[in-house]
Amino acid sequence: MYYEVLKGMPIFWVIVGCGLLAMGVFVERALHLHRARIRTEDFLKGIFNVLRRGNIKEALTICDDTPGPVAYVVKSAILNRAETREVLRSALDDASMAEISRMERRLAVIATVAQIAPMLGLLGTVLGMINCVLVMQNQVPLVQTADVMNGLLSALLSTAAGLTVSIPCYAAFNLLVVKIDRLVLDMDKAVSELMAFSPDSAPDNQVK
Repeated sequence: MYYEVLKGMPIFWVIVGCGLLAMGVFVERALHLHRARIRTEDFLKGIFNVLRRGNIKEALTICDDTPGPVAYVVKSAILNRAETREVLRSALDDASMAEISRMERRLAVIATVAQIAPMLGLLGTVLGMINCVLVMQNQVPLVQTADVMNGLLSALLSTAAGLTVSIPCYAAFNLLVVKIDRLVLDMDKAVSELMAFSPDSAPDNQVK
């Protein structure tokens, strides 16, 4: 019975497809952000020690081998080390914005699914109710209860599917936003440390 009802519910399968798409994006983004998170303080300490020895190539190699936005921002600072503070600050801001954009890539897919899934469920509900009315109109005065129940069932299943997809998508989106915010804080800290860094300063005066 349920198979027959679901087979005649294209809206239901559209909702399921949207849910699977959002789940795939979430898994990909979650893994990407997990790999991007590093121990910022330890990374900066290591980079600063290398720079104090004047080994620019080694510092760039470390940045290339380290995943995440912090390493990208540090590499940008090293490449622009000979510029004025204004130019360096602008380069770091541009690098940070580029990394934020990269981290937020495809998040709109999850947000969109979270918003449209309940509306698709409502559309399926309306269509199911319309089907019930048409069945009763065509079968009057001998209305078959089973036919009416199929329409009601399809309406309820559409609403349930929309909410079932929307709620986890909303939670997943907010979880990813929290992870991105933490990485942005790490980048801001790195930018501050880089702007204050002096190759001639003692190690104890740098990152605590």
